[in-house]
Amino acid sequence: MTRTSPLRRWSLARQMLLLQTVVVGVTVAAGTAFAFAHTRDLLTDDATRVAGSVAISVADSPSVLSAVGDPDPTATLQPYAERVRREAGVDFITIMDTSGRRYTHPNPGQIGGTFLGTIGPAVAGRTFTETYTGTLGPSVRAVTPVRDGRGEVRALVSAGITLDKISDRLRDQLAVAGLTVLLGMTVGGAGTALVGARLRRQTRGLASDELGRIYEHHTAILHAVREGLLLVDDERRLTLCNDGARALLGLPADAEGREVTELGLDPEFTEMLRSGERRTDEIHLTRDRVIVVNAAPARSGRRSFGLVVTLRDHTELQALSGQLDAVRGFAESLRSAAHESANRLHTVVALVELGRAEQAVEFATAEMRDAQQFADRVVGSVREPVLAALLLGKTAEAAERGVELAIAPDSELDDLGLDGRDLVTILGNLIDNAVEAAVTGAPPARVRVSLTMDGGGCVLRVADSGPGLGDHEVAAAFRRGWTTKGDGRGLGLAMVGQAVRRLGGTIDVSRDGGAVFTVRLPPRKGDDT
Repeated sequence: MTRTSPLRRWSLARQMLLLQTVVVGVTVAAGTAFAFAHTRDLLTDDATRVAGSVAISVADSPSVLSAVGDPDPTATLQPYAERVRREAGVDFITIMDTSGRRYTHPNPGQIGGTFLGTIGPAVAGRTFTETYTGTLGPSVRAVTPVRDGRGEVRALVSAGITLDKISDRLRDQLAVAGLTVLLGMTVGGAGTALVGARLRRQTRGLASDELGRIYEHHTAILHAVREGLLLVDDERRLTLCNDGARALLGLPADAEGREVTELGLDPEFTEMLRSGERRTDEIHLTRDRVIVVNAAPARSGRRSFGLVVTLRDHTELQALSGQLDAVRGFAESLRSAAHESANRLHTVVALVELGRAEQAVEFATAEMRDAQQFADRVVGSVREPVLAALLLGKTAEAAERGVELAIAPDSELDDLGLDGRDLVTILGNLIDNAVEAAVTGAPPARVRVSLTMDGGGCVLRVADSGPGLGDHEVAAAFRRGWTTKGDGRGLGLAMVGQAVRRLGGTIDVSRDGGAVFTVRLPPRKGDDT
């Protein structure tokens, strides 16, 4: 069994806190080391520069040149050298002859002794600096010649600062640097802790592997579900869409990040996304689909994430619903026919009981002949079985509502080979709307249906005796929700328009007493007729 290291079990915030602490610590340590080395070099250079300046100033003094020629140079030079040493802040000023014998020294006991260090370059007339261990310990020193008026070297001057004094100054500098480092570590630690706390709130204290699993599950679910999912932020930009939404809405590959008005969606659907309002089981139509939309604002505490929209493909269910309506119409027609047949049978029986057998036979055969003639005419002129069955059912249904549904004498329609569901959607909804319009118009209420072939395609025309449609009503008739009832629940004509577009056809609306809807469907692909 694989064991997980304790570090991997830490939350991402704790891991980030540890990482930032290490980074800050390493950065501060490296900076401190660099500052220490740089400061030491600066102090050494500064001490060398000061020693050289003091030595040259003393060597250029006329009193020094005058004193080195006296029988007892120390009597004059020792007080002078000590005064200058104190004022200049150096640790020693040694004045000596060209052989290195001292005239002055901070320790009077060393006067008359030999200078410990290099004097050759100075005797040759050149000023130089070096680090050497003398009577006062290691020191940075400068040695320069004392020249007379002819330029001859008469004596030497050495000034220096001990390394202990440089170290003392370095320790003073490091104390200040240490306070700065401590302040930096404190501020860095506080900042790291704040970043860690914020990150912990944002990640809910989850470890990195847990966040990875959540992301993997999130991605897998988005790609797996068939329902569409959209997330629109408060600026009305699409921030998330899954494969189901892309398929249902036909969204481009770069849809995420774009404003909803740039996605080429139906205006009503776009307005719904822009509104940010809650919607429940609202039906929208795309070019070839019926979609049920649910939308709800997404919030976490006081923070708004925009609008979450779920999409369900309702196309098949809507088609089945249309077929169910057609079957229900057929059943209603059979019920009506059975009711009429019962009435006619009672009439025939009554005539027989009254002894009027000839009238009974004539009545029965006339009714049967009329019904059979109508059925034969429909079946003979419309050889598309789905449409023939639909017309028979709609005729009986219209008759019950007091509307005469007539088939044009010149109607003749072959088997089109088209999807029967689309044909039922188109002709069934047009007839239903025509019957509704005819009922509201002046009597007699009539609906006339014409079905003809045209160059391999077909023309379906449905005219009613209703009040007709105005220009503004024609423009809005095929939008979702439009209805003459004004309840905003109309869907039939919108589905007609969708089915016609899906089949590559056209639909026109005109006026001839009432409204006339003309649908032209092209021949199916591959049909040579």
